[in-house]
Amino acid sequence: MRKTLFLAGILALAGCAYPNPQHVAQLNALVGKSETDLIRTYGVPNRVYDSGGNRFLAYDRSRIETIPGDPGFGPYWGGPYWGGWGWGGWGGFPPEIVQRQCETTFELTAGLVKSWSLRGNAC
Repeated sequence: MRKTLFLAGILALAGCAYPNPQHVAQLNALVGKSETDLIRTYGVPNRVYDSGGNRFLAYDRSRIETIPGDPGFGPYWGGPYWGGWGWGGWGGFPPEIVQRQCETTFELTAGLVKSWSLRGNAC
């Protein structure tokens, strides 16, 4: 059971290591578009920053996920004062709450999208 959960976790992390190809294609299609087109597509940005003649528009996404725990299994001996023999006494772990975030930042030069970048654990 633990090996299965471990492998599932590794595969899940590997799946998150690179952005979704469809999302990348959508972002690449915005390169060369105007700021107005970008806002029409993504909406009003969460943050805007101007520096050195460039403008940076940042969009944030976040969600909370619950990773189920494992109750564990196996016999245990609790001793005569703690109930004697039982089942399910070791090997488990509690559920985990994880916040997933992704920030998409667009760099604009002369009012046109020049590039984009992704940062976070849910891109």
